[in-house]
Amino acid sequence: MGVANILVIEDDEIVAKTIERCLRGGEYRVQLANTGVAGLRAARRKIPDLVILDVILPGMDGYTVCKEMREDALLKDVPVLFLTAKIKVEDTILGLSLGADDYLGKPFNVDELLLRITAILRRTKHSRPQVQVSESVLATADDQKTHPINQPDENHIIRIGEYTLNTRTYIFNSPVKGKFRVTPVQYALLYHLMTHPNKIFSPSQLLDEVWDYPSDTGSADLVRVHIKNLRESIEEDPKAPLFIKTIQGYGYTIQSDDGD
Repeated sequence: MGVANILVIEDDEIVAKTIERCLRGGEYRVQLANTGVAGLRAARRKIPDLVILDVILPGMDGYTVCKEMREDALLKDVPVLFLTAKIKVEDTILGLSLGADDYLGKPFNVDELLLRITAILRRTKHSRPQVQVSESVLATADDQKTHPINQPDENHIIRIGEYTLNTRTYIFNSPVKGKFRVTPVQYALLYHLMTHPNKIFSPSQLLDEVWDYPSDTGSADLVRVHIKNLRESIEEDPKAPLFIKTIQGYGYTIQSDDGD
């Protein structure tokens, strides 16, 4: 698997050094930057496996850094974990809407930070699709009868009606919006829902099964915002979605006539 390279963009030296000490105790290489501009420069010089990003930074704030990354061909797929004292719901929603993978508030628990880092890196590995298939096969027999596993075909395509996801190129094709390359977290979410058509997943189940977060870890807002972002890319009317549907009081599902 190799050693993961993590870039920490944080202007508080004490916090930055604390994160660095925690990460250096694991299998990580850590680089520090104390401004948004310096962080972007460092990321473009050596593309990291993960960016841990503060919001309140001198000059360019963290939201702008995240937006710049998502518009940069070199950095658009690099996962971003916000670590910030800005923890209002609207702050979290803004950060996730800009393309961040996760959002963790300060003061933070070191063990939870490490858990989230591990989960993000595991999820964004290129081998993740094959891991998900094998995990799906391990589902109970009763669950498989009720919700058959929708495997990729010989062309590495998962198909639900006219919607397709290529597990090699990470290209999603919507009959309404056309083709686009999904981000790693969008890919993991689409893959999970499309391989389990007609099964309803609660936000807590998706945090567990897609984000790899244990119970009581992570926020349902994380799921809601990523679903919202996907709908805006996929649906003709995101407020009346036809592909990723909300089952009120239960969760989310992708329905397929083939899975009945």
